[in-house]
Amino acid sequence: MKSKVLKYSVLLILVAISIGGIYYLNLSSRHKAIIKTRINHTLGLVDNTWNIKIENNSVSLITPTLVVDQVYKSMEGPKVMRSFQINPKNDDLVWITSFETKAISTNEVDRLSNDYVCHTNIDFYDGEHYSRWNLNERIGQHYPRLTSMSNGIETYKFPKGFGFPVFENENLFLSTQALNHNIKSEPFSVKHKVTLGYQPNDKKMKSLQSKTVFVMLPYDANNPFQGPTENNPNMCLPVETGNHSYKNKDGESLSGHWVVFPGRETYSYDITQQLQLKDSTTMHHIATHLHPYAETLTLKDKTMDSVLFTSKAENYTDKIGLKSVSTFSSEEGVMLYPDHNYELVLKTNNTSDVNQDMMASMFVFLFDKEMDEKLKAYNAQK
Repeated sequence: MKSKVLKYSVLLILVAISIGGIYYLNLSSRHKAIIKTRINHTLGLVDNTWNIKIENNSVSLITPTLVVDQVYKSMEGPKVMRSFQINPKNDDLVWITSFETKAISTNEVDRLSNDYVCHTNIDFYDGEHYSRWNLNERIGQHYPRLTSMSNGIETYKFPKGFGFPVFENENLFLSTQALNHNIKSEPFSVKHKVTLGYQPNDKKMKSLQSKTVFVMLPYDANNPFQGPTENNPNMCLPVETGNHSYKNKDGESLSGHWVVFPGRETYSYDITQQLQLKDSTTMHHIATHLHPYAETLTLKDKTMDSVLFTSKAENYTDKIGLKSVSTFSSEEGVMLYPDHNYELVLKTNNTSDVNQDMMASMFVFLFDKEMDEKLKAYNAQK
């Protein structure tokens, strides 16, 4: 009896391993990276600890080790996530003013190429953040992303006198992902060091609100990977339909992560609804996210037929990757109006001989009049 039980147990284990192996082999590179990273960290095969330091009006988070064992395009590489606080021991109001992410060695000292930096996203918990200011109507209205750094734009700071107000013990969320467009040799390991700069509360500071705007293109939900067609030049091929896929008010499928073919192309998308402007305000900073083979991403006021800002991407000529992506920063600011229409226009030049993937977004920072009034009342009580 025991031998039969053992035999069936072994058989079930072998079947489970086989099914698991088949399932794993059919996963995308992104999902395989998630599983491998989880195994590495859970079993302690690599350093699985976070190193968090608070010093000189900054908080730095050094990630666990990320193992890069193949080419990982944008959105595909191993990543880690965690919530954190600037200083869990204090409840003081501070202003976040700068961001930096960089690739470092596993010794946490030596600097590595930023070719290994994909996305570094900083989110806030809108329920916690807005409820502290009695702005509950904002909760759930806009994705609570504070900012994102990525290949070509790994560091920036807000213009003087502007920032994002948070309490030191307020929860924030970090997600950072490795990138590797070019190295196909032996596996290697990296860490990311993510630093937020901040300053103590100052009554003269002006509050910024982040709005994420991005290009989305329509695709045929019934045949998502066929096309595009001459009848619809903006029809795109989504990289996948499980992520970065959306529906517009007419039920049309849209993708924010799509395929670009060899050669030059221009894409456009109306972002008026994404901005959700309720009142006139000023724009003071823009951080842009692009993929290799992008050339420019332009923010336009369609109503005035004017260009507000063009972000220029410099691609490497001897390898795949973005050398730099320009940002917008202004103390004076640029006016935006709720009765105007706004548009993103992306120009690409795929100089390779194969299809590539593309995303194009801007993190637009606007003067937050409503929060400014809350801050005046807060400071008056101090």
